[in-house]
Amino acid sequence: MKRKLLITGAAGTIGNVIYKGLQKDGRYDIIGADIQADDTQGIVQMDIVDETRLAELTQGVDTVLHFAWIKDNGDFLGKVLEGNVSGAYKLFESAAQNGVRRMIFASSNHATGYYKVFEKVEPDDPYRPDSFYGLSKCYIELLGRLYSDQGKISSINIRIGNFPGDDRPHSERAGHIWISERDMLQLIVCCIEADDTLTYLNLYGTSANTDNYYNIDYLEELIGYKPQDDAAKLLELAKAAGSKVRQDETVYQGGQQQ
Repeated sequence: MKRKLLITGAAGTIGNVIYKGLQKDGRYDIIGADIQADDTQGIVQMDIVDETRLAELTQGVDTVLHFAWIKDNGDFLGKVLEGNVSGAYKLFESAAQNGVRRMIFASSNHATGYYKVFEKVEPDDPYRPDSFYGLSKCYIELLGRLYSDQGKISSINIRIGNFPGDDRPHSERAGHIWISERDMLQLIVCCIEADDTLTYLNLYGTSANTDNYYNIDYLEELIGYKPQDDAAKLLELAKAAGSKVRQDETVYQGGQQQ
């Protein structure tokens, strides 16, 4: 029997790549959901704060890929807390009540963005969010920690770096944190298929970048992730071809801070 997946934010930049890619993969029975339905893609309507709808869509699901998000640093109390933090809590509750095995959350490198670029950061180092956006990602990672420790659900948080949704990074800074489409899809499958003994994991989601801020080599042994692409090589090719590459190196890993 195929694993049944629910993808929230299935119409978004990353969510849509995953939705389409996993459909082509053929191993899974997939429900794609977003705030607005898209009949052409088979994406159903789901509001992340609608508990009745969440309870309905998580029934019989093996793994939830939570990629729905509102990014609005200007309205933390109104939009971010309600749409992201409260929504994540309601999603975890529905998932746990319906026996979902695993939650894979689209976290962000901004959860530790206030580390400086020369500092070596491990996934379990203290949080240093660089924005309210990063702060809300930290909260949801900890929400997953709680549900995992309570034995209710396996929780994996992917701190995604730079995902422009096309063929290459477009700036010097992006070269340290970039992840390609095929590597993103491979990483998601590795997380879905990871052994049930893996009950909680934070990891950085990047390709095999020569100048990576983060060490991801251990992920091959842990979950089988072997990224294929290297941002540094693609940036060199882009420069040689005359393409514009932004010079935007910063002091902090999360980018330029105010």
